[in-house]
Amino acid sequence: MNLRALLVAALVLLAGCATTARAPVSAPAVVVSPATWQQINREIVNASKQATEQVKLFARGSMEHWRTRVYQQTEENFIPWFSSYWTQEWLSMKVSWYTISASGEQDASAKRLADYLLEQYQERVLAPVAVEIDPDAILGQSTAFYAQLMAQQMPVIAQRHGVPIAQLNGRLQKIPAIALGPPPARDASLYQVVSTEPLNTLPAYAALIDKIHTDGGSKGVTSTESAMAPVAKRASQRMEAEMAPRGAASAVAAAAGKLAGALISVGVAGIRAIIQANDRPDSEALIRSSLGNTFDKAWLKLLQNPTTGVMAGTLHMAAQVEGNLGGRDEPSVGLGVNRVEWRPPESTTQQIEPTLQGE
Repeated sequence: MNLRALLVAALVLLAGCATTARAPVSAPAVVVSPATWQQINREIVNASKQATEQVKLFARGSMEHWRTRVYQQTEENFIPWFSSYWTQEWLSMKVSWYTISASGEQDASAKRLADYLLEQYQERVLAPVAVEIDPDAILGQSTAFYAQLMAQQMPVIAQRHGVPIAQLNGRLQKIPAIALGPPPARDASLYQVVSTEPLNTLPAYAALIDKIHTDGGSKGVTSTESAMAPVAKRASQRMEAEMAPRGAASAVAAAAGKLAGALISVGVAGIRAIIQANDRPDSEALIRSSLGNTFDKAWLKLLQNPTTGVMAGTLHMAAQVEGNLGGRDEPSVGLGVNRVEWRPPESTTQQIEPTLQGE
């Protein structure tokens, strides 16, 4: 019995030793001096500034690509459609209806025609290009690119100073990157930004993008009245001027009999076609000028505006990180671009992909 008791006690002791051997042993925390943390702060600030500059290059390249595609679609789809004979005939019918139903309102036909042309421009130009690329997509890609670049640099900084990554992560949790609250879900730390993949699953990121859209308002490239106003006014004035002779010709054709009336109608249609053909170069030049000036202004605003443009998400996070670490003096938001001018496309600019670069 004593021997059996000794054997049981020995087995229990061995099991306890084995259990103790398998227990995880946490690495002791490394003591990091305040001076080292200050240096780490400076390096995070520098990483943020460098990341912002790389994102600016990406955003500009992507916006150039989008602009080129819009130019191409305008030249290939919208201008030929607008200046074609049958489109002009259809627009003449619409102008006639607009004029009849205007109830004395000044320039009513021109305003309604401008709205119709804007709808067609959205359908024939902006919507097809948006399937490939658009400013909303560039905004999201740019913001995610900043987060990726910062995520890449954190382990490098930790290794450089011999700080365990767990301790650096604890530090990053105290650095704001998105600050929109309340509620708290609209805020996020730098750790959350660099560790969430994909970034659009982070609630604070979704709130940031929504705020950028809200601040930008409903007006933009897709709904600018001034773009079509000169084109519509010129077209409606010409079409209204053609209505009286067209009505007189119809009356003469009706009085001349069936055969002669048909010949007169064909002759009038031929004359209208000649007039429209002669007016076509001027009309196309007006379209390019009006659309070009309006689009270029909207494009530049989307590129440079620090609160509503494609860099807005990046600039918000960089300002939070650098400001809270004492590294932001004056915000640098300009992209170093001059006002652009409308020109027919020559070649498609390739979109720059957000690739990460090592140390």
